[in-house]
Amino acid sequence: MPRSLRLLLRLSAFLCLVAAPLRAADSAKPPLLDKAGNPAGFKTLALGDAAPDFALPGIDGRTYRLQDFAGPDVLMVLFTSNHCPTSHGIEGRLMKLRNDYRGKSFGLVLINPNHPDGLSADELGYGEFGDSFEEMKPYAKKNGWDFPYLYDGDTQQIARAYGCLATPHVFIFDQERKLRYAGAFDDSRYPQEETVKKHYVRDALADLFAGSPVAVAQTKPFGCSTKWREKREKHQALEASWTTIPVTIEPIDTAGVAALRANPTGKYRLFNIWATWCGPCVEEFPDLVAISRKFDLREFELITLSFDDAKQLSKAQAFLQKQGAGLTKRKQNSVEKEGRKTNHYLYSAASQEELMKVLDPKWPGPIPHTVLVAPGGEIVWRHNGVIDPKEAIAKIVEAMTPYYQPAPPAPAKAAPAKKTE
Repeated sequence: MPRSLRLLLRLSAFLCLVAAPLRAADSAKPPLLDKAGNPAGFKTLALGDAAPDFALPGIDGRTYRLQDFAGPDVLMVLFTSNHCPTSHGIEGRLMKLRNDYRGKSFGLVLINPNHPDGLSADELGYGEFGDSFEEMKPYAKKNGWDFPYLYDGDTQQIARAYGCLATPHVFIFDQERKLRYAGAFDDSRYPQEETVKKHYVRDALADLFAGSPVAVAQTKPFGCSTKWREKREKHQALEASWTTIPVTIEPIDTAGVAALRANPTGKYRLFNIWATWCGPCVEEFPDLVAISRKFDLREFELITLSFDDAKQLSKAQAFLQKQGAGLTKRKQNSVEKEGRKTNHYLYSAASQEELMKVLDPKWPGPIPHTVLVAPGGEIVWRHNGVIDPKEAIAKIVEAMTPYYQPAPPAPAKAAPAKKTE
């Protein structure tokens, strides 16, 4: 055996001996989150417990403490977030509650418990905003909130102290700041008022202001789990895996584009015309991939149409692969159910004019060109040139809504025909 090989084997054996204790120590570390998904220091407040103190920054530049809300007879602390569709669902009812209790001895403070690292990109598909402190400001402004909105995401210690399980999660305290109600805002995750059957918060407030014990003092919160920062590594690994998904691209003719454009599915389709030789197309493509990831868990798909020469198909495929534009398993399954293999195509016909007729007659000609097509084929947004990702996201959210929506009522069954003699 050559001396160099013997030295290499000895070095490998030494490294294994050194690494073994490190691996054992690493495996001995307690998990960052317990079996219930909660971090160290998490506490569940019991009815009658005192409100934990806090010192948190508000979107108005102030630092708020519990003492700042000492005046009202009743104080409601609502943990909510910018991204959560269930939180979005109560926005209108929250403002109505606030307006109904103006002039009464009622205090209201909202706290965002989430850290941006606690979310993966595909958990942000129900809104324009993430859960950073900076994004809380435009979110509150859009909702017309005139009450304090505080940020706990840096340390998440207050969420631990209150036992925040989800957004939204409500805690209502009496004049002595003892907990008198904890749980859900009401029993509906939808924005429509008529879907609410149990008004937990309203009923609790009515009891407290009447000087009565709260009849239903505890319910189970539901919505989006608290996004603990400890989830960061898991999400980073997921997002890294997306960049390695193999990309498939296929030729498509005008008839094929027309079939996709008709969109007989329940999905919103964002079509983008691009080419590897088009500088603006290359510039905007990372934003398109990011948009695709953001809405991956919703009924949405990005469909790209390359204008590269047919001989350059492999070049276009290599570009898509470098951009990490492969389809997630969820999207691949959706595509395959339609009898397709991919959402990336190279336009093989000679006439751009024919493509313009079937895709978007209002397309002025230059690329890149982007259209958002609703189920059934209606174009609900178009843009020629490099997209502004914030504008594109806002248009997609507007079209798809930032809420969970109840299923449409089933069509009435036709009465059976009467028999004739």
